[in-house]
Amino acid sequence: MRARRGRRECLHHNYNGRAVSLTCYLDAFSGISGDMLVGALVDAGADQSVITGAIASLDCDAAVSFEKTVRGGVTATKYKVATEETGKHRHLSHIVKMIEGARLTKAAMGNAIAIFQRLGQAEAEVHGVPIEKVHFHEVGAADSIADIVGAAVAFDALDVSSVVCSPINVGSGTVKTEHGILPVPAPATALLLKGVPIYVQGPAVELATPTGAAIAVTMASRFGVLPALKTESIGYGAGDKDFPGLANVLRVFLGEPLSVKESLIVSVLEANIDDLTPQVLAYATERLFECGALDVSLHPLTMKKGRPGQRLTVIARPEHQEALAQILFAETSTLGVRIHTAERRVQTRTMTEVETPYGKVHMKVTGGGGSYAPEYEDCRRLAKQSGVALKHIIAEANYAYLNKRK
Repeated sequence: MRARRGRRECLHHNYNGRAVSLTCYLDAFSGISGDMLVGALVDAGADQSVITGAIASLDCDAAVSFEKTVRGGVTATKYKVATEETGKHRHLSHIVKMIEGARLTKAAMGNAIAIFQRLGQAEAEVHGVPIEKVHFHEVGAADSIADIVGAAVAFDALDVSSVVCSPINVGSGTVKTEHGILPVPAPATALLLKGVPIYVQGPAVELATPTGAAIAVTMASRFGVLPALKTESIGYGAGDKDFPGLANVLRVFLGEPLSVKESLIVSVLEANIDDLTPQVLAYATERLFECGALDVSLHPLTMKKGRPGQRLTVIARPEHQEALAQILFAETSTLGVRIHTAERRVQTRTMTEVETPYGKVHMKVTGGGGSYAPEYEDCRRLAKQSGVALKHIIAEANYAYLNKRK
C-alpha cells in the first residue's frame, strides 16, 4: 500500500493458524465517497468503537454513528457524521495539526495526512494557488475530515496490507459546489483520477467525490479487476441516495491473496495480414515488444479468396494501447485493428539456480512450486559450450531441480 511505508508487515491468521497478508478490494461500480468506504469497511468487520473513538479525539465537533440500511435491495452499513460546523474552512496545516493531535496509531495518522496532502495538491492545481494557501472548503468541513480519518483508521483496524481498486464509476451531469455549478467529475476529482481507469454508468449525478477519489488513489497500489483472493469477508457501504436500477453501495472484499502475480485488465489488439514478408512481420513483433507489449503472437489463417495470412495478436496494458496500435499501422500493411479487453492472470514466479554436470542453470518456478522450467538461454549456452544436445542439458537441469526439492 503506497501510503504505509515503514509500517510493520500486516498479518492475519487464516483458518489453519498460518499468518497471511490481507488484501482489500474496492469495488466502485457505483462510485466512491469517504462515507461509503468507512461504512463498507465496518460492514466487513472493522471495529466501530475504534473509529468512533478516533473521531472523538479529533476536536472537530463531529460525532459519528453507524446504521443498517438498504440500497437497491442490498443491505449495507451507513456511516453518519453529525456536526455543528457550517462551511468552516481550514488550511492543510490546520488539518494536519488536528490529525497529529488525535489518538491514532502511527499508520492511521500517516495515511490520513497523506490523503489530505494528495487532496490538497489537486485543489491547489485546480485553483492555481500554492498548496499552503488552499482553503479546503467542503472537504475541510468536519464531516469530510471524519470520512478520511475514519477510512484510515478502519484500514488499520482491519490490518490490511494492500489495497486494490476497481475502475471507478464517476457518474455524470453537474454538481453544485461553493464555486458554483461544475461538471461531473468535479475538477479536483478528475485531476485525482488522472491515469486511473474510469467510466460513466447510471444516473446523471456525482458518484465519485473528491474525498473518495483521494482515498482511493492514495491507498490503492493498483486499479483493475478483482485479484485472486480467498475471501474472508465482504462489506457494503451505503451512499446517501437510493437510485432506481443501481444499488448505491461501495462493496469491499477482504481476504488472503492467492499466488497470482497479476490480475488485471489488458487490451488485446488484433490485425489480419496477408501481404507481408516474414522479415517485416518479425521486425514489427520486435518493435511491439520494445514499446511495451506484454505478448505478441502470430497465428496462420486463411483469408478471403483463399489467401494464406497471419493474425497478429498483441496483449498490452491499457495505457500502452494507442501507442501499440500506431506501431501496427506504421510497421504492417493492415488497414484496421480490432481492440477488446480481457482479464490477464499470471502466477507468481521465482528464480532458483541448480548445478548440472555442464554448469549452472536458472530455473523458473511458479509460486506454488507445481510448475518449473529451466531458463532457455542458460541451457543454450551450455549446449554450445559442451557440444551436448540441448534436450539433454534441459533434462539434466530438471533432474537437478527435482533432487534439490527433496
